[in-house]
Amino acid sequence: MSVPVFKVRRVEAVQGTLDELGTPLRDVTFVVFDLETTGGSAAEHAITEIGAVKVRGGEVLGEFATLVDPGGPIPPFISVLTGITDAMVMAAPKMPEVLPAFLEFAAGATLVAHNAPFDMGFLKAACASGGYPPPANPVVDTADLARRVLTRDETPNCKLATLARLFRSVTDPCHRALSDAKATVDVLHGLIGRVGSYGVHTLEDLRSFVRAPTPEQQRKRHLAQSVPGAPGVYVFEDAKGEALYIGKSSNLRNRVRSYFTASETRPRVREMVGIAESVRSIVCATALEAEVRELRMIGAAKPRYNKRSRFPERVVWLKLTDEPFPRLSVVRDLKDDHGTYLGPFSSGRLADEARAALHEAIPLRQCTQRLSPRVHRSACTLAGLGRCGAPCEGRESEGEYSRHVESARHAMERDPEVVVSAIETRMRRLSAEQRYEEAAVDRDRLAAYVRTAARMQRLRSLTAIPQMVAAAPAFDGGWDIHVVRHGRLAAAGVMPRGAHPVPYVDALVATAETVSPGPGPIPAASAEETECVLRWLEAPGVRLVRVDGTWSLPAYGAGRLRARMERAYQGLPGHQPREGKPLR
Repeated sequence: MSVPVFKVRRVEAVQGTLDELGTPLRDVTFVVFDLETTGGSAAEHAITEIGAVKVRGGEVLGEFATLVDPGGPIPPFISVLTGITDAMVMAAPKMPEVLPAFLEFAAGATLVAHNAPFDMGFLKAACASGGYPPPANPVVDTADLARRVLTRDETPNCKLATLARLFRSVTDPCHRALSDAKATVDVLHGLIGRVGSYGVHTLEDLRSFVRAPTPEQQRKRHLAQSVPGAPGVYVFEDAKGEALYIGKSSNLRNRVRSYFTASETRPRVREMVGIAESVRSIVCATALEAEVRELRMIGAAKPRYNKRSRFPERVVWLKLTDEPFPRLSVVRDLKDDHGTYLGPFSSGRLADEARAALHEAIPLRQCTQRLSPRVHRSACTLAGLGRCGAPCEGRESEGEYSRHVESARHAMERDPEVVVSAIETRMRRLSAEQRYEEAAVDRDRLAAYVRTAARMQRLRSLTAIPQMVAAAPAFDGGWDIHVVRHGRLAAAGVMPRGAHPVPYVDALVATAETVSPGPGPIPAASAEETECVLRWLEAPGVRLVRVDGTWSLPAYGAGRLRARMERAYQGLPGHQPREGKPLR
């Protein structure tokens, strides 16, 4: 019987280095790619060009470049931007032919793009359309990486052209796919050189680098220690006590703590945290009070890291003047001069569009000089076109002209049907003549008018009420109570569970802010504040306690047409519904 013999070889254990816990960047194959498209929406637009460069360890392994037939015309402004015309893509392959080759080229590699969500969105849409699963490749975004690594002193922005100059790329990006991909390769190598000082040496380190809290975030965590866990407003302040950023939350402690964790990835906010030296908190009785206080404080302090609500005074209005032969004028101030106002508009362009819509339906004069029934002037071209009754020449008396004024006032404040009917009739005629671009201009004018009229009528329904007291059930069984005067939050309080409401309501009303209304549709607060109050009033469970006056909307107001306006825009690139709370 033979006995098996086993040879034992001595193996010396060697401890692995930290680099071996991941894939070293020198061994990673990157496919740096760029797409040119017919627009900005992956759902509505198509790819016109793909360019990609495969690199590993700083060495170029291959290139991929092709034009793509998008299956439709390329918009003129896109052709101007990229230089890609309809004639150039006429003989190019379509996306179903190109996609398999690109996926094979990128197989097993890490995909890199500048502003990767844009390019990956189009790539995933193409895969879905062609029946392919979405790419499972790891993705690195050089734009995100640059925001994480570079400072404002080094570069004013993180655009590809700016970074290419910073890292002295041998290729200038020019909105052509392969050139932009080559420039992105140089930017990627420059950024990899920078992140080495942060201990990033593997692909896993690189992908988690952007998501990790910055050193500044980690060092500033102590700023959240003294923040209470109550509803209110928080203010990040610099060393001089200047407000950097103002926000609100139903739980201040939890919200402020989130700024010092990996969940906070916004580059500007991370930059703000690095500057902040303190966090001041203002505890509020209710969530609505916190929301309103935030709006007021942002408008007053104008913190440089808040994007929205910083300049409530910059809105404009469309005014039907109070003068002989009134006209429509775009103004910034509300005055107690018996003028009729429509607004507020966020820009003069929108106000001009609404004015054009009114002029299409009502023959108000469009000249800017003051007129007098006794002094006549020569009429302009609009009179010859039948668009104006020429009161300047005396062809139309004040009495006759006043009918147009009343019609305009009624359309602005009550029923917009005369404007809607006139614009839609014109749009149907233009569409029948295949003048679609002109019809789209009229559509935008009508939408600007209807949306703003609906908003103003909704605001005025509340601002016309001298005082309203309302209550909503709180989480602990009590009641949140608010006093609203002319659309302005005048007082906020909480009534404990089981307490008699009358003494609490009386005390809150007695101590509420005295509100002296000014002129116009929003006489005591900003439009955003009144809209906050309206959203709260319309929430489930809110009960009206006292109302001095009548809370109502015009029966045939513009609000009934809002949904129709939104449907006209559905499916258009970049359209977002206008309903909902504005982001700040």
